Amino acid sequence: MIPVGLLGLAAAGAAHAQSTVTLFGVIDQGISYTSNAGGHNQWSMAGGVLQGSRWGLRGSEDLGGGLKAIFLLESGFDASSGKFTQGGLLFGRRAFVGLADAHVGTVTLGRQYDDVVDYVGVFADRAFGGGYVAAHPGDIDNFNNGYRTNNSIKYESANYSGLHFGGMYSLGGVAGEFTRNQTYSLGAGYEHGPFSLAAAYMNVRNPNISFFGNSSTSAPSTGAANIASPVYSGFASARTYQVIAAGGAYRIGAATLGATWSNIQFTHLGDTAESGVNPSGYRGSAHFNNAEVNVQYQFTPAFSMTAAYDYMKGSSVSSATGQNGGATYHQGALSADYLLSKRTDVYIMGVYQHASGTDSRNQPAVAAINGLTASTSSSQATVHVGLRHRF
Repeated sequence: MIPVGLLGLAAAGAAHAQSTVTLFGVIDQGISYTSNAGGHNQWSMAGGVLQGSRWGLRGSEDLGGGLKAIFLLESGFDASSGKFTQGGLLFGRRAFVGLADAHVGTVTLGRQYDDVVDYVGVFADRAFGGGYVAAHPGDIDNFNNGYRTNNSIKYESANYSGLHFGGMYSLGGVAGEFTRNQTYSLGAGYEHGPFSLAAAYMNVRNPNISFFGNSSTSAPSTGAANIASPVYSGFASARTYQVIAAGGAYRIGAATLGATWSNIQFTHLGDTAESGVNPSGYRGSAHFNNAEVNVQYQFTPAFSMTAAYDYMKGSSVSSATGQNGGATYHQGALSADYLLSKRTDVYIMGVYQHASGTDSRNQPAVAAINGLTASTSSSQATVHVGLRHRF
């Protein structure tokens, strides 16, 4: 027989430990036209262009005293074929568990977003309305969140009168080499009325394996670049990949003006244990500066349009055959979105990109809109019409 006192304590514990679990998801599907995909015009069905298709579970348990246990499991999929995205991983978008306190902040453990995505990526056009095709060339700064971080410990502060900040550290897990394959990032943001501003930093060791290769269903290749885009696939031999970024937005009536800047560096080129990832014999460092301006206008509660221009310039870098002068990319994007209901909308978007100079493969630069097969020429354009439903 259980003592009455213990029954009382159990009842009190049950009253505090209130749990919630929510099923959520997005299905985004449409038709695309691309002017030059590997040398040919292409019509195709494409999914997740405006927002990646996904389903997931999120939950929390009240532990009392303002403390909660939380979790998130999020799986990406392609509605065109039913396949998992993120390299075929079951919960490839995110998977974490943690503790949250309204006054102290949140600590989570698992597969997560870095702070560049969380703090600065939200100010880029890909978040406003341009989708992944409007991401910066090759998603080189990861604003579009093409790469997640495994084995990560993450902290996000509470909101202190508009100021919030955080940090993330991913353990490399290599015996005897504490820093190998590690990733860390820091970020901070501030919001006051119509004004928002943020800055972030990310540093990745051995990025060809630890960052660009971590969406694979098996061990990533150590004999080739785990990067698809010609914009920077030639720099896979870098010991370190680094992003410094800042962004902001300002609301004026129905308009929101936004801007981002990022500096991307691939340092210690050729200083890697993997073979076959440095065919051009690069040495030293390569860096890119990227700047974007964008505007979103809400014509009615149901209808909005966005426009953006992005400019990226790459540095020169020493190769086995001489000096690579670097590449320059110009990109423009225009999109429109119409809400049929609170959960369903239709949209159209177009992106044009022009490239010049010499790209990371040590070849004449070709246009390479993010997520598409690269062009065989200096120019590429795409138009996509889609339908999105959220649940």
